[in-house]
Amino acid sequence: MTMLKRNPFRFLVAIAAMVTLLTSPAHALVEININKGNVEPLPIAVTDFLQGELGQKISDVVAADLKRSGLFAPIDKGAFIEKITNPDAAPRFEDWKVINAQALVTGRVTQEGDGRLKAEFRLWDSFAGQQMTGQQFFTQPENWRRVAHIIADAIYEQITGEKGYFDTRIVYVAESGPKTARKRQLAIMDQDGFNARAVTNSNDIVLTPRFSPNKQEITYMSFEGNEPRVYLLQLETGQREVVGNFPGMTFAPRFSPDGQRVIMSLQQEGNANIYTMDLRSRTTTRLTSTAAIDTSPSYSPDGSQIVFESDRGGRQQLYVMGASGGGQNRISFGDGSYSTPVWSPRGDLIAFTKQSGGKFSIGVMKPDGSGERILTTGFHNEGPTWAPNGRVLMFFRQNAGAGGPQLYSIDLTGYNEQLISTQGFASDPAWSPLLE
Repeated sequence: MTMLKRNPFRFLVAIAAMVTLLTSPAHALVEININKGNVEPLPIAVTDFLQGELGQKISDVVAADLKRSGLFAPIDKGAFIEKITNPDAAPRFEDWKVINAQALVTGRVTQEGDGRLKAEFRLWDSFAGQQMTGQQFFTQPENWRRVAHIIADAIYEQITGEKGYFDTRIVYVAESGPKTARKRQLAIMDQDGFNARAVTNSNDIVLTPRFSPNKQEITYMSFEGNEPRVYLLQLETGQREVVGNFPGMTFAPRFSPDGQRVIMSLQQEGNANIYTMDLRSRTTTRLTSTAAIDTSPSYSPDGSQIVFESDRGGRQQLYVMGASGGGQNRISFGDGSYSTPVWSPRGDLIAFTKQSGGKFSIGVMKPDGSGERILTTGFHNEGPTWAPNGRVLMFFRQNAGAGGPQLYSIDLTGYNEQLISTQGFASDPAWSPLLE
């Protein structure tokens, strides 16, 4: 995929309107219970949207999103019996039941007189013989991929009862060049790896990009001028500012849930402690005070607690404290060391990297440390980040003998692991909230 240099978020204002198509009230039989563990994918037929090539492209992206979630199994179009010619009319449900299409998606794409694209879809319950939902969207033609992701989110939510995560972005560190002279710059892309764009362009080392809750701003660390500094970058305008100049090293900056503060680890005199900075007043508050290395802080979704890693017990372990720094309690007690904790947007789990037995694992545990579960293990896995619905994680992996890291996603079952294709190597991913 080509790294485009244009403004990365200019198209976010393109979705001009959405209306729900009239449906008759119906209790749909088609549903997926995603809370019961390993889920059998639901057979779903996604037909080519009428009219033309663009309609087919949109339906292909919708099908790819649903398949990648691991909850849906799109049926091969070669098995379709009925050819949809009028997406407004009820389909011949018997033709879809024969091929076990428990859900059916039909749609249409047309050009408005003002040049805008109109995309509409209907979701049908084949076995109940009823429409489940229908919506239409207006946007500029170049934003057709985003419309496809929004449609996939609507289908996901209708059938699972949970918010989707397809209309989101990933910011990450794009790596290129030989290992001895690796260039690292920040890049942003759609969650499926498309529409990748560089958002920085220098030879300075960049690390740990993180999204603001407002979706238009990221924080990251850079060694520009050989000095480690934390920066804020406005994605829409490209405007950048230094959060502050701190003595020593600065690690792992991350926004508070309300976007008003940045929490980070500052190294001074051989140890590192956790500080917050109010972005309005630029005042800092120290939260930990130990002779150890405390780093990688992450807020709970309600902002009341913070999880972080510390070697105060002899090796890296996970601790939870109140937002003001009080009540610091260790929560990880398994074999090995724990790092890079990040709180789920749902508040129910904390993801982490675990090093044990010469391997690196990505796992989750409850905020009190119970229910630890390993999702994937490999030569070097690190840096989990949550999808906004708290059901999927992305991380980076470097395999033994590989030239560099790559991005992967995995759901909470641990069975649906996916490579996210990027141009060149990629590390340090961070998932955006759902776009609006």
